[in-house]
Amino acid sequence: MATVLQLPVVPGPLPTTWNAPEASKKSISPLVERKLLPAGAAYLAHVRRQVHNLSYEEIDRQADEERQRLAAANGEDNGEDDLGVGDESESEELLSQDAKEWKKQDHYAVLGLSHLRHKASLPQIRVAHRKKIIKHHPDKKAGVSVSHATNDDGFFKCIQKAHEILTNPERRRQFDSVDPHYAALEEDAPTPSDYKSAKDKDIEPKKFFATFGPVFEREGRFSKKTPVPPLGAFEDTKEQVEAFYDFWYNFDSWRGFEYLDKEVNEGSDSRDDKRYTEKKNKTERARRKKEDIARLRGLVDLALGLDPRIKRIKQEEKEAREAKKKAKNPAADNKAKLEEEKKIAEEAAKKQEELDQIARAEAKKAKTAAANAAKKARRQQREDGTAEA
Repeated sequence: MATVLQLPVVPGPLPTTWNAPEASKKSISPLVERKLLPAGAAYLAHVRRQVHNLSYEEIDRQADEERQRLAAANGEDNGEDDLGVGDESESEELLSQDAKEWKKQDHYAVLGLSHLRHKASLPQIRVAHRKKIIKHHPDKKAGVSVSHATNDDGFFKCIQKAHEILTNPERRRQFDSVDPHYAALEEDAPTPSDYKSAKDKDIEPKKFFATFGPVFEREGRFSKKTPVPPLGAFEDTKEQVEAFYDFWYNFDSWRGFEYLDKEVNEGSDSRDDKRYTEKKNKTERARRKKEDIARLRGLVDLALGLDPRIKRIKQEEKEAREAKKKAKNPAADNKAKLEEEKKIAEEAAKKQEELDQIARAEAKKAKTAAANAAKKARRQQREDGTAEA
């Protein structure tokens, strides 16, 4: 609150050359009575003070808080909160980028938003941009010797280009469609060649969800329909699993590949060159879109074939059918039980018959061996008697 100081001031005497001004010859306008209407900012402020019983100091404090809130919503730096962005470390490779090759640069990394990427809000982008231009403005290096010169001029242009693209919703969407960070992850995604053998296909539930969960989460950012269903858990019901795969087999993607379009040759005013380039870009976009749809469909097919929930659900349905069949027709269950017992008895009788056959064969063999031995003994006796004679 302002403080009023009363200072004793004694006016000095009038100069001797001062003369009173001449009287004005203009007439005074007549008094007019006007009706004041209860409207306007001043009246509303008066009503607010009266209703809420606020002092002028409290009104000023509320106005400051409102200004700070609006500044934060618009990404303006109020000196208190920097939204925790723009402070990532900068590698030599990042700082040495060529500003002319802006289509190859990672705009999120340039602004220090690698940890947020497509999740970064507009205020965070603006705050990160402000930090970067303050740090890398070429004027700050004006007094640096040539031996310590850096690529701040080129990197400063990279910062401006990244801000230009990421603050434009359409161009940012085009860049997010081909984000190099996620492009590298797509190349490392699981493929059918990783699951050739039956052992590989019998994947554990924990490993399945750890492998495919992040993949579907990344792909879900391209969906026109929200919310995107997560992969879920092993205990999900049949309806939840069917809803998940139904969503992905009918996936509606906004992903495009306009960011990769080739530019028309600089300095060329030929309509033929422009038409040829536009036609070629259109063909390339359609090809990439088709390949992306096929890639995603293959990924969904692979997940469906390996999903342990499908095996669990089939087993549960089989058991439920058998239980229902037994409960519905107990006579059939008894018949099946009798048939099973009969089968077991037949197998036992067959086995006993085989044992009896073996025993008879052994007895016959033993009887033959005994007869042969007796015959041999008699022959020996005759030979001994003949020798004595």
